[in-house]
Amino acid sequence: MLTAIVGVNWGDEGKGRMVDLLSSDYDVIVRYQGGNNAGHTVVNEKGRFILNLLPSGILRDGTVNVMGQGMVIDLEHLVGEIARLKEKGIEISPENLKISDKATVCLPYHRLFDCLEEDRLKDKKFGSTRRGIAPVYGDKYMKKTVRMGDLLNPEALKERVFSLVEWKNIVLKGYKKFFGAYAWKKLFTANGYENGAIDPSATYDWLVKNGDILKEYIADTGAFFLAAKDKRIMFEAQLGALRDIDYGIFPYTSSSSTIASYAPIGAGIPYAKVDEVIGIVKAYSSCVGEGPFVVEMDGKEAEDLRAAGGEYGAATGRPRRVGAFDVLASRYGARVQGATALALTKLDVLAYMDKIPVCVDYEADGKRLGEFVTDERLYRAKPVIEYLDGFKCDINKCRTKADLPENALKYVEYIEKAVGVKIKYVSVGQAREDYLEL
Repeated sequence: MLTAIVGVNWGDEGKGRMVDLLSSDYDVIVRYQGGNNAGHTVVNEKGRFILNLLPSGILRDGTVNVMGQGMVIDLEHLVGEIARLKEKGIEISPENLKISDKATVCLPYHRLFDCLEEDRLKDKKFGSTRRGIAPVYGDKYMKKTVRMGDLLNPEALKERVFSLVEWKNIVLKGYKKFFGAYAWKKLFTANGYENGAIDPSATYDWLVKNGDILKEYIADTGAFFLAAKDKRIMFEAQLGALRDIDYGIFPYTSSSSTIASYAPIGAGIPYAKVDEVIGIVKAYSSCVGEGPFVVEMDGKEAEDLRAAGGEYGAATGRPRRVGAFDVLASRYGARVQGATALALTKLDVLAYMDKIPVCVDYEADGKRLGEFVTDERLYRAKPVIEYLDGFKCDINKCRTKADLPENALKYVEYIEKAVGVKIKYVSVGQAREDYLEL
């Protein structure tokens, strides 16, 4: 059985929470794309955890967790993430964590280039987390990166690093000319570099230092999956369908493929077929980063929803943009994900509302659009809002469909019908047990 847990919207839908919940039924949990540019918040009996790189199944005893070859891995960040979990008593060993030898390493200079490009773009920036994700994926497709398996061969690694840094310093000269001497020095220092060029020796030392800590986890995960052909495998995505490099709100997307059909490829099982796709969708909308967000609220309305939902980025701490549930975006996201079922998260957050807003259509140039679009009309679109009666009570202890108040159940059924995919799970709180199955 191969199941993908994926985001239907802009990300931050609660995928980590659902992976943690459902992982008891699976043997292997795999992150198949992305880096530490997003975070999964998980609350269970062991505590509250924010995971940027590690699969959320690492918090579930008895699972094997794989970081797939579609990922880009900041070694220093991963070393810190593992150390923080171990301090909280989470067991991490080569038996329950395996890192693909084909996964790409996100180097310190990728972070530098990410910051420089966002600063160059100014008010046209993409809303990057400045963690090097776009530059490292770009380098991957130019075949100019280091892979995790390279860390096992220090001599060959050194030769490769010096060649890569030589190339990067040539590119860096263009940025220096653009920014000018004074601004250049300020930017370089602010991003952790004291000199006007990348030091190949320092880059190599960084790789060796962190690679020595991580090398026990590096494995031929393709061989592992061949041996695990009878195991139940769960694929865990980062971000959501609307941030997919091909199907999202380009160019305000991530730099990887967030959709379920990429999961076997990014995981290291390219010959496999996903059996079940559980799309995660929030009971309202939230968005981190730049780009069109048609349903965005502002003022007190936004502040109240943000406070009720704790809407701050797990990776960055940035306040998330919030808005009404978006039927068009969710229907589109569920379609490109191929969702066979939905999990609706954070329904409990809406308990304070007398009337619950829902975006049922977009209007642009005086016309109803009827469907989600990714072209220039999205920038001019205005939401068409309808309101449903609120349920005005705490639903945190609801564990069955019958426990839900009438208006809460009506809201769930309305979303299910509007999106056109069966809602299988409803989250009514942060803790692992705060959910019900319909």
